[in-house]
Amino acid sequence: MQLYVFLIITILLIVKPIVNALFLEGLGADNLAFGYLFIAATAIITSYFYNQAVRRYSLRRIMVSSLVFFAFAFILLSVLYKMQVIGSATLYIYYVISGIFAVLTTSQFWLLANMVFNAREAKRLFGFIGSGAIAGGIFGGYLTTILVPYIGNGNMLLIASIFILACIPLLSMIYKKGYVSRASRSANAHHNMGDTAFKLLLKSKHLTFLALIIGLGVIVAKLVDFQFSDFASRAIPDADRLASFFGFWFSTFNLVSLGIQLFLTNRVVEKLGVNSSLLILPLGIALGSLLFLTFPELWVLIIIKGLDGSLKQSVNKAATELAMVPISLEIKNRTKSFIDVVIDSVATGIAGCLLIFVIKGLSLPSNYVTVIILFLILIWIVGVFKVRDSYFKSFRQSLREAVELSEGTSRRKRKSPLELGKRILSSNDTEQIVRYLEHINPRNAKILRNKIIPLLEHEDDAVKIAAIGQLYHYPEGTALEAVRKMVYLKDDEVVYAAMNYLIMHTSLNDNRIFDSYLNNSSDYIAHAALLCLAKEARKNKKIASRYNLELRIELWLAELELPNSDHRPEELSFLLESIGYAQIPQFYSFISANFNNRNPHIVSHAIEAAGISGEPMFIDALIDFLTVKEYRSVAIEALKNYGESISEVLLAREAEKLLKNNTKKYIPAVIQTFETQASVRVLLRLLKSRDNLIRRASAKSLYRLKTKNPKLNFFPKAIFRSLLEYTFEYRDIVSSRKVIKSNFNAEAYERLLSSDDKVELEVARKGLLEILDKQLELRIDTIFKLLAVYYSRKDLDVAYKGFISTDRDTRANAIEFLDNILSPKLKHILLPLLELAIIEDADVYEEILIDSDISFNKALIKLIEVGDGHLRLPVIYLIQFLGDTTFLPLLAELQITAKNKEVRSFASLALKKLQPALIDSLKD
Repeated sequence: MQLYVFLIITILLIVKPIVNALFLEGLGADNLAFGYLFIAATAIITSYFYNQAVRRYSLRRIMVSSLVFFAFAFILLSVLYKMQVIGSATLYIYYVISGIFAVLTTSQFWLLANMVFNAREAKRLFGFIGSGAIAGGIFGGYLTTILVPYIGNGNMLLIASIFILACIPLLSMIYKKGYVSRASRSANAHHNMGDTAFKLLLKSKHLTFLALIIGLGVIVAKLVDFQFSDFASRAIPDADRLASFFGFWFSTFNLVSLGIQLFLTNRVVEKLGVNSSLLILPLGIALGSLLFLTFPELWVLIIIKGLDGSLKQSVNKAATELAMVPISLEIKNRTKSFIDVVIDSVATGIAGCLLIFVIKGLSLPSNYVTVIILFLILIWIVGVFKVRDSYFKSFRQSLREAVELSEGTSRRKRKSPLELGKRILSSNDTEQIVRYLEHINPRNAKILRNKIIPLLEHEDDAVKIAAIGQLYHYPEGTALEAVRKMVYLKDDEVVYAAMNYLIMHTSLNDNRIFDSYLNNSSDYIAHAALLCLAKEARKNKKIASRYNLELRIELWLAELELPNSDHRPEELSFLLESIGYAQIPQFYSFISANFNNRNPHIVSHAIEAAGISGEPMFIDALIDFLTVKEYRSVAIEALKNYGESISEVLLAREAEKLLKNNTKKYIPAVIQTFETQASVRVLLRLLKSRDNLIRRASAKSLYRLKTKNPKLNFFPKAIFRSLLEYTFEYRDIVSSRKVIKSNFNAEAYERLLSSDDKVELEVARKGLLEILDKQLELRIDTIFKLLAVYYSRKDLDVAYKGFISTDRDTRANAIEFLDNILSPKLKHILLPLLELAIIEDADVYEEILIDSDISFNKALIKLIEVGDGHLRLPVIYLIQFLGDTTFLPLLAELQITAKNKEVRSFASLALKKLQPALIDSLKD
């Protein structure tokens, strides 16, 4: 790729000085403006045919055809020059051809580069590849300067044609090696897009602003070139000497550009970013133009032309090409050549019009061109700021599309929530209807009233219950008769929902309802009424006394104990909840007893009843239920019923190490449910825990809290400190893993170990590496969740999905996207570590990024320092088989000071195993 662009620019620096010199000698600098107009007109006409070719043929075929055309065109010019039959028309034609060659071949090359390299590769390599272009400029310019006086312009054109033809086998080699295969498939898949390149350009704000600043850059460059050529042609009238002058300075400018490219471009782009780097060129020309207004001389124009020539091909070129990275290859394939050729040429034409109608039309001295340049630079700078905004948005959109494509997500137009709700409520999918009604917001419930009320007659009981739940959003007594009828159905949950609605949301007298239903002969009605009574008695103690709530519960319990009694699980569930609402301690043992019931339905209601009661005696049992997936959600809800004070209770238990290891990670989920500022503070405290599972769960809960209630204060400084801490830990683990994986010297331990211990040692080492991989994966998830709390959640969601994508390029783009979001301090530490996951030659990259000079023993000690109990255990297990007594002080300290009981136990066992080795070493 570097050699290819080297040849292209070499050819350009041979052809351009010769054609410019012939044009200036034959027609003069005054006719340059008309040359600019002809280039613009030709580009517009040919862009139509080029656009058709892009739709029908591959980029490779188009590039080869273009190279062949230009080669034979310059061979013909060489022949015409030698025959001395070049007229004015020929000069204009070849001025246009050389102008089109300059923009088309380089545009095609950079499009190819965008297809070969992903975003991260492009950022690292475009500077290196671009140095090939600059080197070609130096070589071509000096070659023209040296050879033209000896062999003449005609023979130089033949040499240029040979170089053009030499590019074709090089291009074939790039394709043959398969570097373009993945991009070609992506581009060809959308060749049937009907929009023209111009329409595609207008549809994308980013492309529109990018085209604007590129066009303004071309206009300014042409105006600078006009001034430079005008002053130079008046100073040097001989064509050969003028071509040599141009060749010398063009090569000198490229030499300066090469120095910038090799030593500054990557650093500038890394430090300032893509967008700020685009400001350097216009600001440089602006300063030079202000100097020219003070000293209107050729040497100042050489400086301005030098700034344009050197910065344009180094920093500005790299930044411009990187600014194209967010655009999908399909769109880029259709629009890049249009921007580089048509926009460039139209801008050239505009420059010509400015010279013809402003400078010549008003008979102004060429010095006034500088005023126009300064005005255009002002617009250029505004355009760069617009690109800065559109670049980020475009990158986010392209990354989201790539993630959806890799996940196979449909990109069909989303329906509005109301349209979706109407479709669901009219469907026959009962599960979907219930799920939708459970999560519908009050506003939409009111709007969809005509769809919801008919569901009271639905054949599915779950739908009926969900529909009753929405009646509370409507005026009191809505659908009263329909609900009354439900009281007499044979389903406990429906009867309870209907009766609860009658009590809570109608004008019916509570006493009247209880009088009617408490002593009903139907168990369905009587038990539902008792549960409603217990719930109502929570707020009204008098009603509990009036209807003898305690006695009724006691009789119900006695009934259950009768021999041969047969009761439905729903009855038992209602009794449990009634006890919970009644808050009568003498019945609490019944709740505890049913924690062990064989029926999961009853166990769930026992947990729910415990939470409803708010009795502290149930807290430990509810915490234990958090570890059982089947009961986890109901246990969280039960603990939530204790109020926010449960947060401090849970924190106290964690601090006292009373929580089991497998329950710790579910504690943040309980605290999160309160969705208050106090919840945020407690979760931030849990982030400081050494236990990685607790920290990960806390980060997830903070993430969910921000999703539900973004207006809460999440204390960004505290989040940032945690991010830095976790990133440093991640780096230490990566570094230690590298050493344990690659720098383990088994021979050093052979004399200390038995054959069995050697086997155990290798097993322990491999086991530790597996655990480290899992730890790194968990820590990355934690870091991304905290990033989503600190920065924009939507942006980080896209970045994380891109990072874990199976597509390597999507992962690279995700890291580049993060590069535009993260603060410099965080970016400097985190991004290189993330890049380890996507780099092909990870081992080589690790050598650059990771400090692998630390010893094997120090790597293990580092893991003890930064790890939690889950990581310390396999490290200690490995240490005991090393036979290395230098670990004895560390193990002795862990045996006493470690808060984790298992860590203390493992340390004790390791000490016992290593102590005989210490005695043996003392004997030696």
